[in-house]
Amino acid sequence: MQVNNQTFLITGGASGLGQACARRLVQHGGNVVIADLNATAGNALVAELGESHAAFHATDVTSAESGQAAVDLAVQRFGGLQGLINCAGILGASRVLGKEGPHDLNLFRRVIEVNLIGTFNMIRLAAVAMSRGTPNAEGERGVIVCTASVAVEDGQIGQAAYAASKGGVASMTLPIARELGKQGIRIVSVAPGVFETAMMQAAPTAVRDSLAAQIPFPSRFGRPEEFAQFVQQIFENPYFNGSVVRLDGAIRMGAK
Repeated sequence: MQVNNQTFLITGGASGLGQACARRLVQHGGNVVIADLNATAGNALVAELGESHAAFHATDVTSAESGQAAVDLAVQRFGGLQGLINCAGILGASRVLGKEGPHDLNLFRRVIEVNLIGTFNMIRLAAVAMSRGTPNAEGERGVIVCTASVAVEDGQIGQAAYAASKGGVASMTLPIARELGKQGIRIVSVAPGVFETAMMQAAPTAVRDSLAAQIPFPSRFGRPEEFAQFVQQIFENPYFNGSVVRLDGAIRMGAK
């Protein structure tokens, strides 16, 4: 699927990895709907990219109504929906046995709700809109890209909730690919390593230095633009389906 003249819904699209995807897709002729809770950042990005190719919708990915409204905006504004990029997510780090007691169960639920249930919510809603589109020459109607994490395999101490949520994203990729293939819809999950996003910039210096030291090559944090480049390559390669792929500079994270 070529990016030009196609429409993509990007959750978490107002910052970080999602923002980089929005910029790259518009640069290559695509239309984007930025689905994010941060209206200030989302509207600023639309102003940067231009209203002819970008729109913003204040979206809670855990809400069926809010997610459906974002999908509807894509269809109404740009005439259809061909791509979904799920970048919305939260960390919620906590030890199972912390100094102040056991892991907060509500925190665990919230991380699962946003990262896993929110991702699935947007997949199911976007898939309906994609299935109604006209297939291209390859028979494709849509492509879905989800953001997992290297924590699926390398979860660190304090990442029980986060690793569980991203593990769910990774595990549902293949069964969804097998089901949606009949509709001409592909799905791939990317498992990024440590990327230079606002979330990581806010981390303590000691944490940043420890993580950077574990990256063999390139020995630096990933750039959001590199994630966006890979996402575009997934869209453009019609044989890429049902996989969970690490994008990590060969990092294998230690226990902490």
